[in-house]
Amino acid sequence: QVQLVESGGGLVQPGGSLRLSCAASGFTFSSRTMSWYRQAPGKERELVASITSTGGTTNYADSVKGRFTISRDNAKNTVYLQMNSLKPEDTAVYYCTTLVERRRWGQGTQVTVSS
Repeated sequence: QVQLVESGGGLVQPGGSLRLSCAASGFTFSSRTMSWYRQAPGKERELVASITSTGGTTNYADSVKGRFTISRDNAKNTVYLQMNSLKPEDTAVYYCTTLVERRRWGQGTQVTVSS
């Protein structure tokens, strides 16, 4: 079955960095666009970044452009989100997602940016 397992979240000070990972299984990872979404308390889930199957095209929310980088390793069935210059408004649960017959989600990983 399709599984997406996020890791790498935590508590970080403003200006710090974190690298999220999402390990995928149960489908042909190398043929799927992968995305990261986030959901802050009281807010709707929003797209953060996406990457096409070969990694040739990436897209970012305006709020994270220049600070976050999405990448993937198709040999390891893993997608990453490198987050630099973190701000308190980046605090959210971050989810990995892809479309396999329907939208699939991981369990999420908490990112808290606070001094």
